[in-house]
Amino acid sequence: MHIEPGIVTGAKLALSYATAAGAGAYTLKLAADALRQKSVGSLALRSLATTALAFTFFEVLPHYPVGVSEVHFILGSTLFLIFGAAPAAIGLALGLLLQGLLLAPFDLPQYGMNVTTLLVPLFAVKMLADRIIPPATAYVDLSYRQTLALSTAYQGGVILWVAFWALYGNGFATDNLSAIATFGAAYAVVILIEPLADLAVLAIAKSLHGLKGSDFVTPRLHHAG
Repeated sequence: MHIEPGIVTGAKLALSYATAAGAGAYTLKLAADALRQKSVGSLALRSLATTALAFTFFEVLPHYPVGVSEVHFILGSTLFLIFGAAPAAIGLALGLLLQGLLLAPFDLPQYGMNVTTLLVPLFAVKMLADRIIPPATAYVDLSYRQTLALSTAYQGGVILWVAFWALYGNGFATDNLSAIATFGAAYAVVILIEPLADLAVLAIAKSLHGLKGSDFVTPRLHHAG
């Protein structure tokens, strides 16, 4: 999902700073909500875990340049279901920043766009989960249909934001539209894979009874809302 260097440049970058600031503000709101459920230590522990995992996802899992961006297995909905919305958002933002600082400094000018592209779909997943998952259902008991809905919301949001930035930077030229369509088609494959990953991870979490009540996972993982 990395926006390629040169697509959005100059004064147009100001919009990415504004959207990233908005995403950061909403992340702080989610963090405040998380602190009403668990301790600061729990939030810090989960955020450290998601940061390490996000960095690993970006660097170790397969990723291929396609069209206007790259196809990544980000597993955003997986991070949300296991660790909660705030730690997932913090981890994605910090993992992306670490990647830029340590391994890809040429990506830093695009950080605002890329962090917006990662976080806003995650917020949509949080809102969707609140709507489609009954309060009496723990995340470990989700169905394939529910995990598919969450994954589709996340990956679909990533595709839409990448398309927005590409159109914002390069307009509606035929070549640009073709590159956007190529990326969208390739990224849609991730939608088929991520729900299976979610269910596999949730099944493992369900079998690990020691995680119940642990500071390492979101309270909703094993308990009703």
